[in-house]
Amino acid sequence: MKKVAIYGQSYNTNALKEVLLLLEVLHEKNIVVFFEKKFYNLFQDDNSLPKKYPTFSHFNDLNSSFDLFFTIGGDGTILRSVTFIRDLNIPVLGINTGRLGFLATIRKDEIKQVIELLIVNDYKIQERTLLSVKTSPESEAISDINFALNEVTIARKNTTSMIGVKTYLDDEYLTNYWADGLIIATPTGSTGYSLSCNGPVVLPNSKSIVITPIAPHNLNARPLIIPDNTKIKLEVSGRENEFLMSLDSRIATVNQNTHIFIEKASFTIKTIALTNQSFLKTLRSKLLWGEDTRNNLNQS
Repeated sequence: MKKVAIYGQSYNTNALKEVLLLLEVLHEKNIVVFFEKKFYNLFQDDNSLPKKYPTFSHFNDLNSSFDLFFTIGGDGTILRSVTFIRDLNIPVLGINTGRLGFLATIRKDEIKQVIELLIVNDYKIQERTLLSVKTSPESEAISDINFALNEVTIARKNTTSMIGVKTYLDDEYLTNYWADGLIIATPTGSTGYSLSCNGPVVLPNSKSIVITPIAPHNLNARPLIIPDNTKIKLEVSGRENEFLMSLDSRIATVNQNTHIFIEKASFTIKTIALTNQSFLKTLRSKLLWGEDTRNNLNQS
């Protein structure tokens, strides 16, 4: 590992301790560091960093010469990092500065140990599916960054009335969801918004997509798991002329006569998992599974 990028939210001043510790360890290993510019400026204003560092501010500023992309924050920070990484195949590793996340799992007290493990390649790469979105007519709001790691969400706007989302799978009509909206989630996104709307938890390596209605009018409209090679088409109707479409945390306003086409993206995001980590361990910690001591009686 010779060259890395560091990214965090531009308002997260609470990350200074983690950043300084990470820089100290990377300096000991003679690893070149680039900062995302807005995050870097946050610390430069207070002269908090030990020296000046080169910066990046756009996807075009990065290339395949970077060995790793560190994020400082939580799962949302990793989701935003995807807009910089895109199809460059730079593995991403999240250092958590808040509550335990499903993606950002490295704690401050683990940073030095983790760098040592990375140096000797003691880790595994998990490839995570993304969704790509196209619209007809084309929407300028999503024309450039038209992909999502967690989910694509259709939701009502400026109204308390439901919207109808006609859904087609591989050009075959499925149903018209009358609801507050509809979530199309990847396995990574199955533990996010979809889960809060009673969607299932899907393992990250599952080749699946989850369709989850948001507060459906028909109680028999249940979440549906489909193969990830399925092509999805959505048509939205309602009392308002516009609706909202979000790709992870990026929100666009879309006209009602717009057709939405969703499919698996042509590239994946690589996340790093240490050999002592697993999704099931994170699942138990995050969702507090096994808190009843009776569940642990037969464990070896």
